[in-house]
Amino acid sequence: MEIGPGGRHEGRMLLGTLGLLVLLALWCVFLAPGPARAQDEGAAPPAVEQGDASKAEAPIPAAQPRQNLFKHIVVSAGIFFGPLLLVVSIGLVALIVLLSMDLRMPVAIPPAFVEEFTDTVNKRRFRKAFDLARTDNSFLGRVLTAGMSRLQYGIEDARETAFHTVESIKASKEQLITYLATIGALGPMLGLVGTVYGMILSFMELSQPGKTPNPQKLADGISHALVVTLLGVALAVPAIFCHALFRNRLIRISMDTANVADDLLTQMYHNSKRASTADARPADKEARRQGEPIESKP
Repeated sequence: MEIGPGGRHEGRMLLGTLGLLVLLALWCVFLAPGPARAQDEGAAPPAVEQGDASKAEAPIPAAQPRQNLFKHIVVSAGIFFGPLLLVVSIGLVALIVLLSMDLRMPVAIPPAFVEEFTDTVNKRRFRKAFDLARTDNSFLGRVLTAGMSRLQYGIEDARETAFHTVESIKASKEQLITYLATIGALGPMLGLVGTVYGMILSFMELSQPGKTPNPQKLADGISHALVVTLLGVALAVPAIFCHALFRNRLIRISMDTANVADDLLTQMYHNSKRASTADARPADKEARRQGEPIESKP
């Protein structure tokens, strides 16, 4: 039985998208020119008038080195939101890697298992076929094991049991995919909380009576608000994308597994009927030879 190409194309698309996001993040962090640097490079030196000779003789302050954007983001994230977003991002990467390894067509429907199972059934070695499906931990192996256990009660009962098993396994895998949607919704909320906290710090600095606000503290509060918002949104984008990708992949894998399991169960059912008919023929011939009545078989 021929199996589809699996999740090869979707896996390449996922890796390509994640690589593009990583390259974009690296470009924004390390290669994007800052506004202060662009102004310094494009600005012309001020003209010195004749009456300002004394001012021209004053020493020009040395240009301050440009602050590293990555270090600024880490510092501005704070000691609470920074580790919290880091833990959530590690969990997101772990979920993406786990689902990428699990939700693949060759893993759910192993071609070698299908070929060996079909060959075993064609040879009418049904006990070996059942043991083969029971020892295989793939999606298809678990569905076949449940269906074959009810095959003695008819093909319809076996199909119904296999269908319920597909839905049960699908529900268990959907739990991990739901966590991606949770992270996708939780990221902007964490960013909003950090934004509100940073704006509170800034307004606290502005609201001090009889004191000039410190521009550095004011900028620190605003920077914290913007950085946490940026990290929350950046965390939500891959989570939402991977949630849609893995959900659609699980639907397709479940449908293909149900179809393949139905074909294999039908093949095994008909082969078992042929085997029982072939075993009954010598007994019928012996009964005819001895003149005994032949029992009709369903």
